Amino acid sequence: MILSALGFSFMAVSVKWASALHIPVLEIVAARALVSLFLSYADVRRKRISPYGHKKILLFSRGAVGALALVCVYYAITHMPLAEATVLQYLHPMFTAVLALFFLKERIQLSVVLSIIFSFIGLMLIARPDWLFGHTVQGLSYIAVGAAILGAFGSAVAYVLVRKLNETEDTSVIILYFPLIALPLSLALLGSDFVMPSGYAWLALLLVGIFTQVGQVGLTKAMQTETASKATAFSYLQVVFAALLGWAFFSEIPDYWTLLGAGFILSGAIVNMIWRR
Repeated sequence: MILSALGFSFMAVSVKWASALHIPVLEIVAARALVSLFLSYADVRRKRISPYGHKKILLFSRGAVGALALVCVYYAITHMPLAEATVLQYLHPMFTAVLALFFLKERIQLSVVLSIIFSFIGLMLIARPDWLFGHTVQGLSYIAVGAAILGAFGSAVAYVLVRKLNETEDTSVIILYFPLIALPLSLALLGSDFVMPSGYAWLALLLVGIFTQVGQVGLTKAMQTETASKATAFSYLQVVFAALLGWAFFSEIPDYWTLLGAGFILSGAIVNMIWRR
């Protein structure tokens, strides 16, 4: 799980690097999807199962939602400091709990209410909107923060869909549908904005795919060898890694508002996880 957190953190660094080399966000998404498509299809062939699945509408929806969420996450990474963009992703447990109430009929516990309250306080401290803080404190770009929140919400929707699909579909088929939808969707939205990579841009795009795979393999192995509640506890190291890598590669130093907000968001996620266990 530590390897997974480190892999996803270096993936974020690679995304930010590729963007600095003038590669559009949608093109970075397409590059990641291309790598994932080959690896996912190879895994389906290895298992000798049908790649089409049974509930195709739900599978398509999972792929589309995951693709749009990834676009939002990558936009946030390229327009915000790494630490802030990463910690806002941990709003997804709050969204997942609310969505599970309506679509999976799961009961909302007191821990979820506390998680929502902590997450909202943390979000306000990181975003620092003018209507709450006035003009005395410099906040982040509202568009970037909005993209990060949409990314977290999209991740929550995808997670709820995966939980539903696990009843009928093989995990490899569910994973395959993400790049299967993400690749043509990102290329269609990219249109004429495509930029032919050159020099280090090729390396940056390749590293996005490689570090994503490292993160996913680490996550999968962790879930196979340990309970989900214990394994996911280590995923919060990604925020630490993001802060360190943001400082090392981009000279980004989180201020005390960000640290305080991160504390509230992570506390909400951890309370929800521990209470459920």
